[in-house]
Formats: sequence, structure tokens, C-alpha cells
Amino acid sequence: MTQGNGDPKMSSSIPNPPIGTRSRRPNGALEDFLDNNPDLELGGSKGFIIERAHHQRIFGIQNLKKGVNPIARVEFTAIRGPHGTIPLRILYPESAEDWKDRGEAGALIYCHGGGFTVGSLDEFENGLRLVAERSGCQVYCFDYRPAPEFRYPVQLDEYDAVIDWVQSEEGKSRGVRADRVAGGGDSSGGNLTAAVCLRRRDQGKKPLCAQILVYPTARLPFDTLAAKENSSGYYLHTNGIFSFAAHYMPRPTKANGPSPLDPYISPGHQPVKDLANQPKAAVITNGFDPLRDVGIEYASKLKEAGVDVKWVHHEDLIHGWLQMTPWCHAAGDATRELGKLVGSIVYGYDKE
Repeated sequence: MTQGNGDPKMSSSIPNPPIGTRSRRPNGALEDFLDNNPDLELGGSKGFIIERAHHQRIFGIQNLKKGVNPIARVEFTAIRGPHGTIPLRILYPESAEDWKDRGEAGALIYCHGGGFTVGSLDEFENGLRLVAERSGCQVYCFDYRPAPEFRYPVQLDEYDAVIDWVQSEEGKSRGVRADRVAGGGDSSGGNLTAAVCLRRRDQGKKPLCAQILVYPTARLPFDTLAAKENSSGYYLHTNGIFSFAAHYMPRPTKANGPSPLDPYISPGHQPVKDLANQPKAAVITNGFDPLRDVGIEYASKLKEAGVDVKWVHHEDLIHGWLQMTPWCHAAGDATRELGKLVGSIVYGYDKE
């Protein structure tokens, strides 16, 4: 298979109009991975119940036969949240031991993707171990209650509760400095990260120090070139994104309930003036991803609103590469670059 160029572009010069580029073909190792796992898809015709089980079989760290990334220590714990117990997994990197001992460690609270319906800590831990070691940050990943069994704003409430917990004495007792707590997520987790930043701003709560938006669902991509040219064949189905939104959206019993344009449901639909006064942001997009252009569009809006934004674009990668590091060197490289970016933002310089 033909390999893409593999070179990410990091730039504050965001395209206008916000349309991303893609290489001639996806990364060859990712093509091979998809060819070898033809039933692996997100938002496909088999439905989310089957997708949940299939993702766990392939990506669950307990099932990996190769490519398990090392980490100094993993803590399994839970907190009491507004809707019940929230499972929490804390990844302690060896690279942050000195920061932890001095009470100066950074932390990344990570909200996994999967269309609000698919995914678990088991499936994301392996990639996040790389992020933790490369960034020098402790990574706090949590399992939120999935849609459609639980709908908006349950997931957002649980994210908010985890942020409060890490910013409290609980984080301090683990060596975390409260003003070095960032939030991040991929796909729907990127949506939730953007939304929780807006909601905490509006509620006057302590902000995160940064928002790390990894191929985020900033809004529904019904009108973009990326959604058309990447509609199927690259793991995430464009049409499936709309079914995930239907699972996530509540069915209000009263008039004037939340709509698909609510700022905490669709951050990318908001006017620029409503996006100001937010934490600095990093937005990562991929060439072969239906969500590519809505991510770039959101980065552009944030920048116009005066938010400090770093944009990284991988022309030859597909949606979901964070979970695909055991099968693709380019995915591993992108994950290490993500970690480096997180560390540079949280600590304020390149942490080698």
C-alpha cells in the first residue's frame, strides 16, 4: 500500500475558507488495518450495540497482542457524580515523577470519543499512555454514561464533576497543580470538551488551562466537503454521525428545551462573539475524516474570537488513529506529537 507523507502541519494560519487538504491516499498501514478488519466501523449499518462489542474486542488493552505502551503506574478509582458513580483511570507517567513530587504536575482530563455511544477506558488507555509519557502530564480518563441510555446533559455533567475533583484537594494530593489542569477529547469527546469549557465560562467556574480537541465533532458536518469526500470507507461513516446525534439529543417534555443549536450541544454553530474568553486550544484534524472541516472551522472561529489556538493537520490519517497505534507507526507518531503538544501547552514550553 502507498504511504502518505506522514508529516503533520502545525500552524496558526488556519485555511479560509476552512477546508482541509488530504494526501493522495490514506496512510498505507491504516489502509491495511481497515482491510484486515472489514467489520470495524463507527456509525455503520450494524448499529451501536454490535460496534461496542467489536471495538472492545479489537481495541481493549486487555486484548492487545502487541504494541502495549508502557506507563509507570495506573490507578483505578471512582468518584461520586451527579448521576452516580464515575469510573476513573489515572495514568501516572515516569516522565512526570519530579513534577508530581513537587506538587507541580500537569494533568489532562480525557473524555473519550465514540459518538457518545461507543467506547470505554479499556479502548483508549493504550494510546493515552503514550500521551501521558510524552507530555509529562498525569492523564485522568473517565467512563461517562453512554447514549442513548443516557442523554445530554448527563455526559457533560459528569465531565464537569471530574474537572472539579481533579482541581480539588484530590488532585493536589496526587501532585497536581490546579492551574495546570487541561481537558481533552477526541470526536464526541472533543465536542464535550469544547462544551464544558463554554459552560464553565458561563457559570463562572474555574476554567481549564487548555482544551485539547482531537478531531472534534464541533458541529454536525451536513454541509462540508470533508463529509462528502470521506463519507465512507475510512472507519467513521458520515451518515452515522447523525444517528449518534439523535442518540445524544434529549427529547424535552417541555417547550423551549435544548435544541441541536444549543451552545453546549453544538459549539461549532455558535457565532464568533460567543466563543471569546476561553482557555487556549489545540485542534487536531485529519485529511480522511468526515469531521475534518468542522474542526478547522471551529479552530478558525476560536482564533477570530481571540482564543490562543494551535492547529495540527494530518493529511494522510483517518478518524480514530489514537486507538490504532499498535498497527500503524504514523498513528504512534501522531500520538506522541499530541503528547508533546499537550506538554508544551500545559507546562508552557517544550518538555523533553
